Amino acid sequence: MKLLITGGAGFIGSNFIHYWTHNHPNDEILNIDSLTYAGNITNLASIKTNKYKFTQVDICDTEEINKIFKDFKPDNVVHFAAETHVDRSLDKPDVFIQTNIFGTYNLLEASLKNNIKRFHHISTDEVFGSLDLDTADKFDEQTSYKPNSPYSASKASSDHLVRSYAESYGLPISITNCSNNFGPYQHPEKFLPRIITNLIDNKNIPLYGDGQNVRDWLYVEDHCRAIESVLLNKSTIGQTYCVGGNYEDISNLDIAKMVLDIFNLDDNKIEFVKDRPGHDIKYAVNWTKINQDLGWKPKYDTYQWLEKTTQWYIENESWWRPLKTEAEQFYAKNNQ
Repeated sequence: MKLLITGGAGFIGSNFIHYWTHNHPNDEILNIDSLTYAGNITNLASIKTNKYKFTQVDICDTEEINKIFKDFKPDNVVHFAAETHVDRSLDKPDVFIQTNIFGTYNLLEASLKNNIKRFHHISTDEVFGSLDLDTADKFDEQTSYKPNSPYSASKASSDHLVRSYAESYGLPISITNCSNNFGPYQHPEKFLPRIITNLIDNKNIPLYGDGQNVRDWLYVEDHCRAIESVLLNKSTIGQTYCVGGNYEDISNLDIAKMVLDIFNLDDNKIEFVKDRPGHDIKYAVNWTKINQDLGWKPKYDTYQWLEKTTQWYIENESWWRPLKTEAEQFYAKNNQ
């Protein structure tokens, strides 16, 4: 199999490439990434196979994308490339619209012209909006879209584009809407790495509002396994699958306390800060369909893998330290 991976120098994309090269060593991978602030080619420095290649390119560059498809002739496209940080989307929504919508359109056009066997689109549960805090309801494949930030709106738009190319032009597609990922190589601007790196630096943990916002936490390798399950099953073409990691609700405050426990620290390191605009109250994901259709379920316990993730950041300060400075400058600029 020949896989074209977009955004493979980012957090989830790089973890997926590590996973795939380890479990499918005979497959060829071309990773394309524009290497924005969130892309880090050193994430993949340990991959030593001639089956893997990297090309720096912006998915919005129509000419270059068409050339890559023509030269590489991929069987499948796995589309991770996206602007993903909600706070940044509030600051500069145009960047999200350009990359997440036009960039996806560009890839769909190239896939159609080159008779791709499958276009797999990585999306988010944030396209569904927010649940009430006291509800037992969960997002599933039938949930209506109701995005509340420029980020989630741009991802919702890209989902609709992908589906439209299947319905209008017959492009073989599949989509996964995942919950909040965590694990190695996640940029320290994101919630969990920011908590961990703050504590390493003996700083407080900033929590929006009262910290009661609920998220569904998915260890990144579990996500990679879910994508693998979808890609390797031909019956999943045209299907959407919701992928989540929790069996029960976990608030941001709960997660913060788990990390504090790992550091043997108490709650006085928590600092409640002004809530951000349009902050979704609750995400919860029903992953029954992918479990019933493909036998996938989360393999990793949240606390256990929080410990391993924390240890990774402790051992890899040289990786996150340069990124941390820029991330904190962004938060300072926006009073967060």
